[in-house]
Amino acid sequence: MTATAERPRDAYVSQFSALTKQVRESGLLRRRYDYYWPRLIGAALALAAIIAAIVLIGSSWWLLALAAVMGAVMTQIAFLGHDAAHKQIFTSGKWNDWTALVLANLFVGLSHGWWQGKHSKHHANPNKRGSDPDIDLPYVTFTPEQADERRRHPAIDWFLKRQGWFFFPMLLLEGLDLHVTSTKRVLGRAPLKRRTVEIVFLAIRLIAFPVFLFLVLSPGIAGAFLGVQLAVFGVYMGASFAPNHVGMPVMPKDMRLDFLRRQVLMSRNITGGRWVDTAMGGLNFQVEHHLFPNMPRPHLRTVAPLVRQFCAEHKVDYTQTNLFRSYGIVVRHLNDVGLGVRDTFTCPLVAAYR
Repeated sequence: MTATAERPRDAYVSQFSALTKQVRESGLLRRRYDYYWPRLIGAALALAAIIAAIVLIGSSWWLLALAAVMGAVMTQIAFLGHDAAHKQIFTSGKWNDWTALVLANLFVGLSHGWWQGKHSKHHANPNKRGSDPDIDLPYVTFTPEQADERRRHPAIDWFLKRQGWFFFPMLLLEGLDLHVTSTKRVLGRAPLKRRTVEIVFLAIRLIAFPVFLFLVLSPGIAGAFLGVQLAVFGVYMGASFAPNHVGMPVMPKDMRLDFLRRQVLMSRNITGGRWVDTAMGGLNFQVEHHLFPNMPRPHLRTVAPLVRQFCAEHKVDYTQTNLFRSYGIVVRHLNDVGLGVRDTFTCPLVAAYR
């Protein structure tokens, strides 16, 4: 049976298989130890240098600048943990798992198991109602249906209509929320692989490190250090992840799309030079990352032209914009949702799939 005689869904799967074969044959899925080993070693050295600087500088308000640096360093380490969790770094699954555990739990203070379960659901169905946990948060409303359910008080209604303006300021608390949410998951009763290891690593990062700060610094400076570090970490993380999907189409629960369209139509790339690649940990190539989640980060820029050309040939919308314009899209979209503006996205494939 030829591609033109196939059912639409089968034809689309065949199309993506052809792209996957081209990418594999080009060598873009091979591991890049020359890229990752220096960054892994650098992450450990950076954390050691921060701890040493805290001891040497002592109780000085200049430490708040170091706290901001630490917030940025923690975010970069989280990006490395993200790569390890996606099996991008090593050929060995065990090496990737343990690297992700050390980076996420011990260095950053976030549960690897919690994040992996949540993130896997997101990758399976990005921006799909009832399936993607990233669009089901208690403090931000991503769909008009969610807004309708939450309009229980005039104050809440007032906030929802302006939630876009509050989004980035709220990220100041995102770091704290991530620590609390992931810790609750580890201490809960739901099954979790390597729970004991996760608890030990989290205890060292989230208990021993603050105790260390209060032992070597005055209480006021120690508390301020933790506050600044968490605030920078939360803003940096949120500002890196939000542009990727917020403001892109949201799929109804009953809509089914092939893998290619499910990933491309719901994702947005952020344009810019190598500095954007570094600042966003490769997440600026969100389309390519969703299509090839185990592709090493340095190869995403190389594969992007192939994916753009492929999408153009098969009439699949490929979205990209610059960083600051994406932030404007995020703010406007969240405000529109709060105002009750319905998603006008209508996928031309719906009829074919049903």
